[in-house]
Parts: sequence; C-alpha cells; structure tokens
Amino acid sequence: MKKLVIGLVVVLAVAVGAYAFLKPTVAPEVSLTTLDGRTVTTGSLRGKVVLVNFWATTCTTCMAEMPKVIDTYKRFSPKGFETVAVAMDYDNPAWIKDYTARAKLPFTVGHDATGNVARAFGDVRLTPTTFLIDKRGRIVQQYLGEPDFPKLHALLDKLLAEPA
Repeated sequence: MKKLVIGLVVVLAVAVGAYAFLKPTVAPEVSLTTLDGRTVTTGSLRGKVVLVNFWATTCTTCMAEMPKVIDTYKRFSPKGFETVAVAMDYDNPAWIKDYTARAKLPFTVGHDATGNVARAFGDVRLTPTTFLIDKRGRIVQQYLGEPDFPKLHALLDKLLAEPA
C-alpha cells in the first residue's frame, strides 16, 4: 500500500510539473517609449499576435536576423501581427535611430533605456531573445538566438487563425 501511495504521489507531481511547464505564461505588463515618442504597452497589443524582439546594434546575430524579422512582419502584419523591437539598455541611442532609419524598420522600435522591459521579460541579457505572444497575451514561444523562421511562420499561421 505504501508503494502505491508513493507511486501516486510521484505521478501527481510529474503531472503538476508538466502542466506548469506546458501552460503558457502571461506576458508581463510593460510600457515602452518608441523612437517616435509614442508609448506602447503589452496590454494595448491584446488581440494581436506579437513578436517582441530584444536586440542590439552591436549584436551580429541580431543584425543578420533583422531582414528576416522585417520580412515576417511584412508578410503577417495584414493578418493582425505586430512586431516590437526592443533595443537593449546598453545600446547607443544614436546607433539605434541610425540603424532603424537605414534598415527602414517597418515596425515599432523602442529603446529600453532603463532595462525595465528586459527585466520584466525574465531579465533578458542575451541578444537576440524573442518572445511570441498570442492574442490573449500569453507567451507561447521564446527564442534564444535566431528563430527557425519557417517554423515561426507556421506557428504564426496557426496563432493568427485562432479567435482573440
């Protein structure tokens, strides 16, 4: 009997752990001032699928992936997709503005000058780090490094087809 009880406790613990692991996390409520002076909050983006990309102008992987982020935005934005590029606190504001203009970034870009946004998203320190948020405001995927864009696009198709 004791072995049965221990076995049931172990099964229950594994099930609870698996549920916690698989359950999407709600995106933190944050506010970011964009380069053009607007304020964007995660709450204001509810109802859209959102890609939050932490990057830096000094990050070679970030610069290499940015054309793919632009293409993804252009492809999916008509369907209710939004991209928010969050430049890290250590990045030079002039470099961010220069790169944003040169690359003609078509999506929201902000500088996390205080580091508050990165801290709210789990203390992001490595770039690129990207979060995919569903229409209900839940983080459904986190990418460290460049995402696998074909898989990301397939996931976007699925998420954009879901009701808000």
